[in-house]
Amino acid sequence: MIDFFDALGLLLVIEGIVYCLFPAFAKRMAKAALDVSAERLRYGGLVVACLGVALVWITRH
Repeated sequence: MIDFFDALGLLLVIEGIVYCLFPAFAKRMAKAALDVSAERLRYGGLVVACLGVALVWITRH
């Protein structure tokens, strides 16, 4: 469970850095997400989640 909170904290740090250093980029990405279908966003999210799991698995073994 500690690993989960470590990962969540790291995610928040990275997201905060993006909003802090590149606010215009973050706004453009949010607007672009509105133009993408829900199906494509869902598929993209699944791909990124799988890549994250694979990365964690590789680094842990």
